Amino acid sequence: MKPDRLLKRLREILPPESLLVEREDLNPYESDGLTAYRQLPLLAVIPETEAQVQQILRICYEESVPVVARGSGTGLSGGALPLKNGVLLSLAKFSRILHLDPVARIARVQPGVRNLAISEAAAPHKLYYAPDPSSQIICSIGGNVAENSGGVHCLKYGLTVNNILRLRVITIEGEVLEIGSEALDSAGYDLLALMTGSEGLLGVITEVTVKLLPKPERAQVIMAGFDDIEKAGAAVAAIISAGIIPAGLEMMDKPAIHAAEDFVHAGYPLDAEAILLCELDGTNEEVSEEIKRVHDILQASGATSLRSAQDDAERLTLWAGRKAAFPAVGRISPDYYCMDGTIPRKRLSEVLRRIKELSAHYGLQVANVFHAGDGNLHPLILYDANQPGELARVEVFGAKILELCVEVGGTITGEHGVGVEKIDQMCVQFAPKELALFHAVKQAWDEKSLLNPGKAVPTLHRCAEFGAMHVHQGQAKFPGVPRF
Repeated sequence: MKPDRLLKRLREILPPESLLVEREDLNPYESDGLTAYRQLPLLAVIPETEAQVQQILRICYEESVPVVARGSGTGLSGGALPLKNGVLLSLAKFSRILHLDPVARIARVQPGVRNLAISEAAAPHKLYYAPDPSSQIICSIGGNVAENSGGVHCLKYGLTVNNILRLRVITIEGEVLEIGSEALDSAGYDLLALMTGSEGLLGVITEVTVKLLPKPERAQVIMAGFDDIEKAGAAVAAIISAGIIPAGLEMMDKPAIHAAEDFVHAGYPLDAEAILLCELDGTNEEVSEEIKRVHDILQASGATSLRSAQDDAERLTLWAGRKAAFPAVGRISPDYYCMDGTIPRKRLSEVLRRIKELSAHYGLQVANVFHAGDGNLHPLILYDANQPGELARVEVFGAKILELCVEVGGTITGEHGVGVEKIDQMCVQFAPKELALFHAVKQAWDEKSLLNPGKAVPTLHRCAEFGAMHVHQGQAKFPGVPRF
């Protein structure tokens, strides 16, 4: 690669304001939401049209320059971490809702459209887009597809993969592909599912067709406080085993409760060791019946307090505390490291107990916030990056949590993706033959490995060296990646 020639070619197709090369212009792109790892790109491009994206990718392919596509930058696994010898491709200007069809209940949107903006546009038609990550006010739909994001309502309505119909994708060679359709099914391999959650390794998304759902006649939240976090975990299993599928079923432990309450003032019980938020939705009759059943189950499970939202405003307030839990925890600790593992629900109590033991072992406090209904854990490890060696200890602790998830039959990620954060734990979850198959898929789409290289899928060589990673000596986990 010759940087001068690359820059010259890009200047021929982009206006000056769409090509960033100065350090002060590149600084905003040095990390995503995982700010522990930072790297400036060689340059950044901000195209406005699909034709420009095609040309950028063709040039990078011909010049053998790696490309990292980026949406809003709210990801939490380092998936949008730039490469120092690569191009950062921002899709921020692709922010239009192209078409909304209330009869077919679909919306065709560009990848830079905010998650919440889709529901806001659909609201006059009494429709909404179901996946609702905590960052939905700012995260972009293209990033949601890349990471297969979920949210507090994914238990009943599914992840992103369950709520999209069609993608428009550009390959590294500049070829435009239409994947999926607005029909119920498509012939051939399920490339739509393959692309969803592929973390930018296979193509650049330029358009997404999403499903819209009718707003339920009624939604109501019941909040239960518990004097023991394992009782709360057992209550989750009891609700699901009773055949009830809540729209949302979330848990927070005491540190998270206090942080959220101080921040949002949602009315959470400060004497509780854990709370559950359980939302039921449907017709009036369905919700009334299920609220009573859930109330009885929670009471029988040892809840020390129970409270039902009396109106929609109170329901939204209770959810506001949960959705603001991450920034709330940021107010009580200089730094935190957000994990994202998923486990079988029946092992919830056991895993929470073992995380508590690991917390004591490593001398690091944990605030637990998670989608209890589908077993997606989000332990927030609190630390101070200014303390020498503390981040390295956090990484080891976090790795142990992910490996615990695999041990009990779960997975290392539920919605945040692998990125650079969990790449070593991929070696724990998958055998060499499985990883080789992943690389074969990557090769079929991107033979030069230019799209987001070094993310999501580790090399077999890296896995062979996994047991002797530098992290065990308290050194950088990713050599060459500058830290904050």
